[in-house]
Amino acid sequence: MFDMRYDVVVVGGGHAGCEAAAAASRCGARTLLLTHDPAKLGEMSCNPAIGGIGKGHLVREVDALDGIMGRAADAAGIHFKLLNRSKGPAVRGPRAQADRKLYRQAVGALLAETPGLSVLGDPAEDPLLEDGALTGVLTASGRRIGCGALVITTGTFLRGMIHIGERRIPAGRVDEAPAVGLALALERLGLPLARLKTGTPPRLDGRTIDWAALESQPGDAEPEPLSWMTERITNRQVECGITHTTARTHEIIRGSLHLSAVYGGRIEGVGPRYCPSVEDKVVRFADKPRHQIFLEPEGLDDPTVYPNGISTSLPEEVQAALVASIPGLERTTILRPGYAIEYDHVDPRALWPTLECRALPRLFLAGQINGTTGYEEAAAQGLLAGVNAAHCAGGGDTPATLTRADAYLGVLVDDLTLHGVSEPYRMLTARSEYRLSLRADNAGMRLTAHGLAWGCIGPARAAAHRSFARAVEDALARARSEGATPAQYLAAGMPINQDGRWRSLFDVLALPAAAAAAIEVLFPWLTDLPPRVRAYLEAEALYAPYLDRHAAERAMLEREEALAIPADIDFAAIAGLSNEMRDRLHHARPATLGSAGRLPGVTPAALAALAVHLRRQMRVSRETA
Repeated sequence: MFDMRYDVVVVGGGHAGCEAAAAASRCGARTLLLTHDPAKLGEMSCNPAIGGIGKGHLVREVDALDGIMGRAADAAGIHFKLLNRSKGPAVRGPRAQADRKLYRQAVGALLAETPGLSVLGDPAEDPLLEDGALTGVLTASGRRIGCGALVITTGTFLRGMIHIGERRIPAGRVDEAPAVGLALALERLGLPLARLKTGTPPRLDGRTIDWAALESQPGDAEPEPLSWMTERITNRQVECGITHTTARTHEIIRGSLHLSAVYGGRIEGVGPRYCPSVEDKVVRFADKPRHQIFLEPEGLDDPTVYPNGISTSLPEEVQAALVASIPGLERTTILRPGYAIEYDHVDPRALWPTLECRALPRLFLAGQINGTTGYEEAAAQGLLAGVNAAHCAGGGDTPATLTRADAYLGVLVDDLTLHGVSEPYRMLTARSEYRLSLRADNAGMRLTAHGLAWGCIGPARAAAHRSFARAVEDALARARSEGATPAQYLAAGMPINQDGRWRSLFDVLALPAAAAAAIEVLFPWLTDLPPRVRAYLEAEALYAPYLDRHAAERAMLEREEALAIPADIDFAAIAGLSNEMRDRLHHARPATLGSAGRLPGVTPAALAALAVHLRRQMRVSRETA
């Protein structure tokens, strides 16, 4: 019946697909990655960067679960910057610009060394069903491949359509065919599809840019790796340039809006609010005289430059005039025009928090197919889907999930599966109510234990985590047990309120007046701590009062989340629910009482009625057991 069989088949070789395939393999599943072109695994389709505010937190979480994105970015990184460095650790975002070619090579090498993982250049066309159950996938070449679980990560390929002015080009990205057959197959399966759009700027020839006329933006003097496993960055580092649009730029755009694919009415999909096209910027922020543009080199031996900030779908001749109106770019050659791309996505409310389809067990979706935008959001979903697909194929009945209090990945999945999307979803630190405890620097301490329980952590990371965790625990215990009187602190050069109250080192580290030199006089062992351990100790001390409050809130949240809602529950049969509340709950199908409480419009009274019903059902089950 089947030409070949695997435990897990992953469709798509982008960031979601690569993480899904690697994660499933690490969990012990025999895995096949299907892609259009194996040479383009890990292709950076848009900007040449990984991380940032919110996004950098996701990269660190993927890394904590032994994912590959952070390691690949470190191997390819040519410009590192810790964003929000002047602010607290909770909102600092590590970011790296990467050499596109080196990034692809790094991803390919990491996948090649993953045991149990095979790659095949044969696009998927149709999931295979038997008696309504998923059994495998049919490829473009006619291969029938059996599997225990299927993960689909199609990015912008589902009926993808590129728009440049009035030109329409069927494509998943430049020069690559869209996945039309698979889109039709998902439609036949009854999955709810809709259209979204994203875009990219023109690519410039860096040899024709007047760099001397531009402000230079160097990276950090000491690059901070994205992966916990990277000891140091070895690539040569480059600088970026900064320029801006002008009044003439805005005049050109306003005079050509009717030629834009978006404003000309040729695109029905909604674009990302937090990464708007330059046309959107000029229209929505008409009072701003200029908009900043970052000129980002795409490689050490590649002259291509990515002008971050002027994504556009205007015709090529208008793009040429637009670019020429920008300082430093007056004589710049465009190597490839910018474009908008419109594509199908599945309403993520059709998924469980494991990213498995509610209507078709064993089918998992991850990445832009779920309505997100960005490499980092895709990679995080891919990892979670890959772990759950491996567990599903292996007959496991314990889902791998994370709560909003555990991780930004938990926030991401909760937002998607509960609320759906009206525009491409981008991770922001403001989306988390627990962001003080969900720091980029503590991702390993938060999540590696989860990964060990799920079986997706390799031996090297497991050993590194155990060593670091022991060092942190020892440092925290010692800092809490050792201290001094106000007089002793004052004698060491640290002014403390002279109230005679003994204070631990941990308490003092949180004080604004804390000075490293003064503290080290009293506690010289601090100088012997590894830099990462000391930074972690200081961050924990800084946020300790808030973290205690978060711990109490989390305990309450976990009690709510523990009250599961059966998948086959009949909301119409619950006394005390209005028809409106029944409709909302029936449409969203929340998995827990806590997730039901986060649904828009669900009232406290409805939650109370639901809780009473669930507890009554639990009591009946216990009594009849």
